Amino acid sequence: MRIPFIAGNWKMNMTCQSGIKLVEAISEGMGDTDVEVAVCCPATLLHSIHDALKHTDIKLGAQNMHWEDSGAFTGEISADMLKEAGVSYVILGHSERRQIFGETDDQIHMKLKKAFQKLLTPILCIGETLEEREAERMNEVLETQLQKNTETVTPEEAAKMVVAYEPIWAIGTGKTATPDQAAEAIGLIRKWLSSKYGDTISEQIRILYGGSVKPENTTEIMESEDIDGALVGGASLKAEDFIGIINF
Repeated sequence: MRIPFIAGNWKMNMTCQSGIKLVEAISEGMGDTDVEVAVCCPATLLHSIHDALKHTDIKLGAQNMHWEDSGAFTGEISADMLKEAGVSYVILGHSERRQIFGETDDQIHMKLKKAFQKLLTPILCIGETLEEREAERMNEVLETQLQKNTETVTPEEAAKMVVAYEPIWAIGTGKTATPDQAAEAIGLIRKWLSSKYGDTISEQIRILYGGSVKPENTTEIMESEDIDGALVGGASLKAEDFIGIINF
């Protein structure tokens, strides 16, 4: 049985002081839960947030990493650096990385392989734009991203990853995919994973929904048997909202 997973993506927000206060409030407010929880904070906060989480059940995640171990890559961060900071999860292929910073499917594939090699759990993000959805290309876009991003990923590796479906048109816009839209897309992802890796592996992979997730819509989103949790943006910056999502 897949354990529900709620991950917060802080993006380029918070300082050490405000971040520590936030995770302390989340830990205190969420109580006992069967849901796995992680916060993915900016790289400069990782060590401080790791220390703040030591006596909690909340896991630490990063928002990106490079595919090389070291080298002349100014401004980048390696998997070993993340592991040294106590990171368990790393977000890869977020639409903001793809669209704003021009990350390619090949680069994301290399990052995914490096995460597996370094025993980090990747949260692979995929999703379509509004134009692609309106052109009825959602299936094509999702399948292409999955194919290219997991090109040489083995079944054993795939079983350990998390996939996050984030329709780009719903990220930070206040728009949310309807439960039927989310279930349709995530059902497609699960079917594709099954076709590549088999039913046994596919059933082990947790698939999250992301895109303007709020306490008010989490319960309805989570009603689909294929949706295992959420990758939360803005609502993860407010303890009350994030706790409400965790306790859906």
